[in-house]
Amino acid sequence: MKTRLIDEPGFAAETSAFLERIGQAAPICDYESLLAARARTVSPAVSGQMDPAVQAADLYLPARGGPVLARLYRERGARGPRQILLWLHGGGFIGGSVYDLDHACSGLARLGGVLVVSLEYRLAPEHPFPAALHDTYDAMCWLADNGQLIGGDGRVAAGGQSAGAALVAGAGLMARDEGGPALSRQVLCYPALDFGQDTESVRLYNGTFVTIEPAGWLETQYLAGQEVTACAAPLRAGTLAGLPPALVIGAGRDPLRDDARSYAGRLDSDGVPVTHVEYAATMHGFLNFCGVLSAGDHALGVIAADLRAAGPARELASDGKVGLTGAG
Repeated sequence: MKTRLIDEPGFAAETSAFLERIGQAAPICDYESLLAARARTVSPAVSGQMDPAVQAADLYLPARGGPVLARLYRERGARGPRQILLWLHGGGFIGGSVYDLDHACSGLARLGGVLVVSLEYRLAPEHPFPAALHDTYDAMCWLADNGQLIGGDGRVAAGGQSAGAALVAGAGLMARDEGGPALSRQVLCYPALDFGQDTESVRLYNGTFVTIEPAGWLETQYLAGQEVTACAAPLRAGTLAGLPPALVIGAGRDPLRDDARSYAGRLDSDGVPVTHVEYAATMHGFLNFCGVLSAGDHALGVIAADLRAAGPARELASDGKVGLTGAG
């Protein structure tokens, strides 16, 4: 497996300036601190603006735990059905929201020529594992079966950031093992794929925007005493064979850098087509800060190109059978 290393001096300088501005990350260690963190909003000057060529609408998808809010992004004036991209925000399984990602998701919708469905999955500690995983898998299944109702062409890709990437990877394992939908692609951005990591990147960069705290408050709130299965920590899966083709994006100045490297390497070893891209000297979560970190928009372009290169669309014939048509 080859890694595409993106080492732009400007990206590194922007990251250093932003990290100096926000300071060292302190772990959330109680519910009051969590609620305060959830209440904070990020200025569009930092997160980036909604793409004016894209329109967004909120809808609810059915799931076993009750309807789940999702935000649908569609390019204005788009004609014909398109590939659907299910997208999951980050936030350590306890925070984050679809409303944090208008810039990233609208950009992917336009640049990638896809319909983006950004999922507001349930969060711990109110809804511990496996609630968020079930929301992800159920949304994946509904979109695979009913995506034509929102303009889908039969293809469903899934991607996410940090904890959201972990949920996509876990739901992909569920789909493989339970005969669920076959994704056209999985896109994992700086994924958090295990617990209690003791890797070189944790030792080098812990506290750089995000803090890894084995058996800490976040981990205990999310797992709530549940067994740590491969669907919760995909790096613990016995094999990754049979998973969808993958784009794995890592950040060089990130305690989770080695999760991305290890998972990409294992996908490659198990015969799964994988592209690994690492942004040297860039921080965890950089897609949330495209207004000040131009590496974010660069990565959106990389993801969009990957999605456009996906296989041909599927369409339902009059007899209800799935056939193939040109990707368009």
